[in-house]
Amino acid sequence: MSIETAPVEPAKSTDELRHSMVEFLMAVIGAPDDEEIARDADEVVRLLDARLAEEPRG
Repeated sequence: MSIETAPVEPAKSTDELRHSMVEFLMAVIGAPDDEEIARDADEVVRLLDARLAEEPRG
C-alpha cells in the first residue's frame, strides 16, 4: 500500500488531520494486523479529537 503511514505532526491543520485520519483508517482496513499502522491511526484520531474539542461550536 502506498499510503504515507508516518506519525502525524500535531501542528497540521484540522483539515490535514481529517485527511490523514481517512488515509490511516483506509490503511488499517488494508492491513488489519499491522500494529504500527493501528497505533499511528490511533494517534491521528486522538489529535483530531483534541483539536475539534478546542474549536468553537456553532
